[in-house]
Parts: sequence; C-alpha cells; structure tokens
Amino acid sequence: MSDLIQKVTDGVIEQAKTASKESKAGNELGKDAFLQLLVTQMKYQDPLNPNTDTEYIAQLATFSQLEQLQNLSTVTSNTQAFSLVGKNVIVKAESAAGGTKYITGKVDFINMSGGKAKLSINGSLYSIDQLDSVIDDVYIIEKGLPGIKEKINLEYDGSNPSDISFDVHLGEGDTIADDVAIFIGNDRIGAEHVSLDKNKVTIAKEALQGYQDGTYKVTVAFNDALLTTVKDMVSLRIVNSQVNEEAPDEATPDEKSDDNAKDETGI
Repeated sequence: MSDLIQKVTDGVIEQAKTASKESKAGNELGKDAFLQLLVTQMKYQDPLNPNTDTEYIAQLATFSQLEQLQNLSTVTSNTQAFSLVGKNVIVKAESAAGGTKYITGKVDFINMSGGKAKLSINGSLYSIDQLDSVIDDVYIIEKGLPGIKEKINLEYDGSNPSDISFDVHLGEGDTIADDVAIFIGNDRIGAEHVSLDKNKVTIAKEALQGYQDGTYKVTVAFNDALLTTVKDMVSLRIVNSQVNEEAPDEATPDEKSDDNAKDETGI
C-alpha cells in the first residue's frame, strides 16, 4: 500500500520528479519513464472524468512501439559491434583528469554484458556507444606507404651540367623503404648514378648526358614490402643547349690547283 501512496512536494510527485531527472540526464525518454508516467496517470486520474479504456489501449500501443524501437536499436548496435571484429577503430574514453581521450586499436573480440556489446581494444573493454570512427585497413596502409607528397618539376641544362635532386617520403611502420630505382621515360638509370641520402634522391649528371631535348616522365620505384611505384609526380626537362660549330669546308683538289695558278700568274 505504501508503494501506491507517494509523497507530494509542491504539487509534484516525488517518484515522477526522480524519473524526470533521470530521463533528463540521459537526454531521452526511455520506456521505464514512459511506463511510470502511464501508471501515475492511472493512479491520479479524475474520478469524475476518468480516462476511457480506449485511451489506455492507445497509450499502451504507443508504449509497445517505443519498446520495440529500443529493442531494434539494441540489436542493430550489437550487430554492428560483431561486424567490427578485426577492424581498426577509434573510441572515446574518459581520461584521468575527467576530459575526453581517444583510443585507437584493432577490435579483438566482442563481449556481451547485460545485453550490451563491448569492444575489446588493446586489452580493455569499451561500450559500443563509445565508438567514434572506423578506419579502413587500406587507408592505414596507404597512409604509411612511401611516396612523393607534391609534384616536382626538374630541369637539366646541358650547357652547365650538374646533378639534380628531389625529396621523397620513405614511408612509415612496416612499409619503410631504404632504396629507390629511377626511370627516365622507359630507361632505367644505373644504380651507380642514383644515390639516396635520408629523404633526398640525387641523379648524377653523367646519367643525363646524351638525352635529346624534351620533357620526360620520371618514375620512382621504392623497395618497400609492397614495391610502391610513383609514376606521375616527377617530370624532367632536358635542354642540351650546346652549339655545334661547323668546321670550315676544305677546298677540293681542283680548287686548290686554281688557287695555285692564280698565285703564279698574279691574277
């Protein structure tokens, strides 16, 4: 009987007031709060103008729909959680100082506790509600691959020959390269003419002599585990501006004879 009589303060039932605080804290009106409101409505209805059974049935139907939607949401979340096994994810967690920190790692397995899925990441369990991002494995691999960050235009002047250099990115993690091969057009430059110092590739000037004037595509092949090849980021313009001076024409034997005759006659 004591459960049916609730304390009223300032015209507000304590039980309903507590339920209101809980739902506000959760920022949603859950099925428990909805049921409490329905029971309270039935207990304190106006005896001279009571609600009809039709109204209660409609409210109960609404309550049933709400429960089914919440159950469906839980099933969907749990199904999503199972599909994350083996994926790289980012979850939000509370730091020791009370702030928010982000945990990155691979989901090892799913733990079901109280009907709620929890993700096992780096040896700790996190609720599916803490999920922030799912990272594609290909994205992680491509992010760590060797490469060239921006397009490079090189120029070689044959009248003032010198070595040419450009910077590359050697990769991260398991995809780090420590050597490169260089192709100019379809020709591979000999390894003795290519050097790599940290992130700087240098092509010796001797390797560039003999090329005709023009712009060539430079291909850079890295020796990482995936043998990454970059084809469209480096171009080389070659200008061999050496002037070929023509030697003076030699006189024919007949012309020489005529010249000698002129010298003898003085004409």
